[in-house]
Amino acid sequence: MSAAPRDRIAPSRMLATLRAGLVVPAMPLALDDDRRFDEHYQAALANYYAAAGAGGIAVAVHTTQFEIRDPATRLLEPVLEVVADTLARTGGDLIRIAGVAGPTGQAVAEARLAERLGYDAVLLCPPMGGAMDEPGMLDRARAVAEVLPVIGFYLQEAVGGRRLSAEFWRGFAEIEGVVAIKIAPFDRYRTLDVVSAVLESGRADRIALYTGNDDNIVHDLTTPFETPDGDRWIDGGLLGQWAVGTNAAVRLMELVRAVRAGDAAKADLLSRRAPQLTVANAAVFDAANAFRGCIAGVNYVLWRQGLLPSIRCLSDREVLSPGQAEAIDDAFRRYPWLSDDDFVNEHRHGWFA
Repeated sequence: MSAAPRDRIAPSRMLATLRAGLVVPAMPLALDDDRRFDEHYQAALANYYAAAGAGGIAVAVHTTQFEIRDPATRLLEPVLEVVADTLARTGGDLIRIAGVAGPTGQAVAEARLAERLGYDAVLLCPPMGGAMDEPGMLDRARAVAEVLPVIGFYLQEAVGGRRLSAEFWRGFAEIEGVVAIKIAPFDRYRTLDVVSAVLESGRADRIALYTGNDDNIVHDLTTPFETPDGDRWIDGGLLGQWAVGTNAAVRLMELVRAVRAGDAAKADLLSRRAPQLTVANAAVFDAANAFRGCIAGVNYVLWRQGLLPSIRCLSDREVLSPGQAEAIDDAFRRYPWLSDDDFVNEHRHGWFA
């Protein structure tokens, strides 16, 4: 029996929580070896993120696989519903973020589905293939923001995103209803385009900044941007990388807060850990092969921990690259602080109850 959906978090409280800096994993999809959706594992994965200390969960996003929307799959609503139901039981005040995609009509319909299921905000995925120009994308964002608060998404080109102008991000930041932007172009110049747009928009105090640059997480989170009102930070992370080692990511975020407050000893520790995290991400995201195995890499880590039934993806193209599993194992062996293996082993049984 489904749990009753809890009331959505008020936008003002959600913004304050996002600005405080959260760990938000981008949730994978639980498929068995025959590519059948496994609700039991999907629910257990949501329980893991809640227990690990995540401040929110993003589902139906790139890591969940955009193919869940395909007519042959029709998994968008079942996945959103399982996660919403699970978090209604065990998720407390986690911010629930649903990815929405496609042209304006589809994106609005998906936002309405998310609203019905009790999600707090939507992550507005960029339209694929360049079929929509930037003014059209702004109109789309305004239409979706009429349904639920919007988190923008600058997705890197290697996995289907597109280059967007600084003028686009200035227009996007001015939209009432935009509460955050996930910055994930994997490019410093484009990252600065988004930060500058928000700081110059007149709405900087009403928009949270979240890194999605999985290759440069610590640098993003510890870079101060000078403003007349003091330093502004990229507040937190909404990351595929944090779909694994989520409890370790929460501890890392505690270090980030201490460093921002001026703790020199912890700044030294964090500076040492920054490249270690990037090494692990290079393996998990398959950077050596233009990120072809990025979703399969995330799935592999969770599968070996017993949190996914397989590493299968909906697309035959989404597979581990040769040697990728060994690279992942080696990275976590070299840097055990990144692994949640002990935490998962201690608590996993309860997450399947």
